[in-house]
Amino acid sequence: MTAATDPELPDNWGRWGPEDELGTLNLITDQVRVRAAAEVRIGRWASLALPITPNPMISSPFAPSTVDVSPVQQMMQHTGIGVAADLMLVTNHHANSTHLDALAHWSTDDQVYPGRPRAQTVTPGGVTHASTTAFAAGIVTRGVLLDLAHEGPLASGHAVTGLDFERAEQRQGVEVGSGDALVVRLGWSSTPVPGTPTPGISLDAVRWMHRRGVALFAGDRGDAYPPLDPVGPSPLHGVGLGRMAMPLIDAAALDDLAALCAQLNRHTFLLSIAPPRIHGLTGVPVNPIAVF
Repeated sequence: MTAATDPELPDNWGRWGPEDELGTLNLITDQVRVRAAAEVRIGRWASLALPITPNPMISSPFAPSTVDVSPVQQMMQHTGIGVAADLMLVTNHHANSTHLDALAHWSTDDQVYPGRPRAQTVTPGGVTHASTTAFAAGIVTRGVLLDLAHEGPLASGHAVTGLDFERAEQRQGVEVGSGDALVVRLGWSSTPVPGTPTPGISLDAVRWMHRRGVALFAGDRGDAYPPLDPVGPSPLHGVGLGRMAMPLIDAAALDDLAALCAQLNRHTFLLSIAPPRIHGLTGVPVNPIAVF
């Protein structure tokens, strides 16, 4: 039995019809957005995006090894009339860039959600279905931070389960509901640490998200590296994105958000995500904003 037909895995293929491109974003109803808007009461806010300093294109990829690799390479242009401009080359799925994965980013058994042949969908000329086109109107919903690192980073190799989520809910006095964006802080960087297994989201935790109706996941760390189960599908990308059709915000910066939540003693907020309106991509850099 393949991953595409395993009845034990959470699966939303066909749930919203053969033409659907939104996946679990369908769970963000008007009522969910009204509930999210009610979270804005004092006007405080926090960004969930990593800062990016571009590398000059003239040096990359031959920059010295002492220079951090940037997801953005930049070439400056001078027009000759006193106006400066630049050209950017962006790596959309870079570990040092907070980015939003479209459903076409992951395929299962050569198929892209909700069952289209990958060869006809992800083409040299761009993505024809389940791409960043689905994010064109932006995403607004209620965000819920479950801070699993409130006492420090999770242990190396820790497999995050649904029980971890429920304990965080009880400790924080919140409950994740249908249409919510689940924001999870593990206290680890999105970049792998050489020789050190990272913690990560387990398949049990992804099943929990499916039962709760999570519309979107954002985390400072998602899938573990090395994988928790080397022979199974990656829980977040292979099952959450690929089978559940749940868009992912990878490499989120959550320390500022966690500090603000602790200060306000609130872990729910309006989450606004307005990516560049660029169609036909598998992912795009994004700056999510939490508003309280």
